[in-house]
Amino acid sequence: MARLAGRRLLAAVPVLALVTLGMFAVAAASPFDPVRRYIGDGGVGASQETLDALRENLEAGGTFVEQWWAWLRSAVTGDLGQSLALRQPVDQVIAERLGWSALLCAVAFVIAVLLGTTLGVFAARRPGSTFDRVVTSLSYTLQAAPPFWLALLAIWLFALRLDVLPAGGLTDAGSDVVTPGALLSHLVLPAGVLAVSQLPWFVLYVRQGVGDALHEDPVRGARARGLSERTVLVGHALRSGLLPVLTLIGTRIPELITGALLIETVFSWPGIASATVRAATATDFPLLAALTVLSALAVLAGNLLADLLYGLADPRVDHDEM
Repeated sequence: MARLAGRRLLAAVPVLALVTLGMFAVAAASPFDPVRRYIGDGGVGASQETLDALRENLEAGGTFVEQWWAWLRSAVTGDLGQSLALRQPVDQVIAERLGWSALLCAVAFVIAVLLGTTLGVFAARRPGSTFDRVVTSLSYTLQAAPPFWLALLAIWLFALRLDVLPAGGLTDAGSDVVTPGALLSHLVLPAGVLAVSQLPWFVLYVRQGVGDALHEDPVRGARARGLSERTVLVGHALRSGLLPVLTLIGTRIPELITGALLIETVFSWPGIASATVRAATATDFPLLAALTVLSALAVLAGNLLADLLYGLADPRVDHDEM
């Protein structure tokens, strides 16, 4: 397992380099000028000399390869540069927002895994039953629903119609202090919606995996030995049926990040989403590069975690071949 992690870390270096280079290339192809975005409306009548001087100070001149190389050399030393959109150091922008995004994603992911596994197991236990048909049909319906639509629907129902939960933000109206009670109440809707958007995948995968495992020889043998149905289901079928779900964990990381960005925007959650949107619209190269690296690292870490969990769950897996 240690060798597997080491190989993945070495492979991540060129992957991250290519990802950031591609980001700089796409941003450079944008028709927007980051320097003019930086100075705003006050720079409409600025002379070309002024713009060139400001471009040199902001290190926004040259080709995208030159900009990428300058950023990469600084990033290796720990200097992620200055955000042109937010006019703050990039590391400060990320530090202020990353924790809230991580909290939202972690809570939603845990809810989706636990609830999806539970529903999938009960659906697989009696295939074709009313419960199985309802859960399966609802999963396919939610799988086709965009996360932002679910978020708007949740705001309309729980915040506007029932008035039981806040519609967004992190603190109560008229307060700037984040208390545990306010944090919990403001977290319910965005975390719940994000969890619901990820739930169908886990329900359907667990249902299929456990359903197939119930017809395998080890499960039949356990039943023939007189073991209780609960022991057969949890101790044998569930363990075998969860193997495909472990690989699903890594593949759902990109979708989780994308969904979190949409959810944060709708609920005004103070995470990475607002910084990402502003960086993209302002062609903020340093901030875009740092956020791209974070997203790529999350995807690579998710894939590595899935492989490690799969290896722990199935001793037959050879880590040297992964």
